Amino acid sequence: MRTTTLQVTAAGIPLRDLHLERLGIPLHPGREAFDRFAALAVPGVYRLVLDGDRLQVTPRGPSSLRDGMPVRLLPSPCAWMRGRFPKPVSPGPYDDVRSRGVATLLTTRDGAELLESCTAALLGWDGAAFVHPPDDRPRVWSTAEEAVRRHLPVRAAPLSSRGALPLLLVNAVAGPCPLALPDRPAVPAEPIARIHALFALLTVR
Repeated sequence: MRTTTLQVTAAGIPLRDLHLERLGIPLHPGREAFDRFAALAVPGVYRLVLDGDRLQVTPRGPSSLRDGMPVRLLPSPCAWMRGRFPKPVSPGPYDDVRSRGVATLLTTRDGAELLESCTAALLGWDGAAFVHPPDDRPRVWSTAEEAVRRHLPVRAAPLSSRGALPLLLVNAVAGPCPLALPDRPAVPAEPIARIHALFALLTVR
């Protein structure tokens, strides 16, 4: 099974083509079901699960991500894996590390590196480019991270849990959410605006 969570707006679906990639159905029979959903869905947030050729659609509440939300660190439940992998279907390994209203930043087993959050990709900002973890680090294949990587300046580097690099979370529903951490400066408004503009550009009905 493949799953993704997306938002439908009056303008369409942000990152629609990347959601199709995540579901693995650009040319799959399930594409017809996705297109029917996209044509008829009212604005809102939805979880889609592709099981064989059958597309299951479940309305969801809004994303829990918000700017400056509290943060905690836990080892990733998938820290033993290597590289990016499809988003697990719930119930799954990420359920136990989620706490509503708190951004759980997931780390390597030794706690030295940040990998992602429990509900979003994690990016740094070095003043010129967005920084994503190297591709051999275990984390969910994120539509939002992939959009940034394909269209904006990026580089790969480990995100130290003890570093000073500004950090933000980003997912397909909430967009970019900067983290307010006492030992790190905030991500400036301009790169955050770039991501919002990119999501608008990649919104398709």
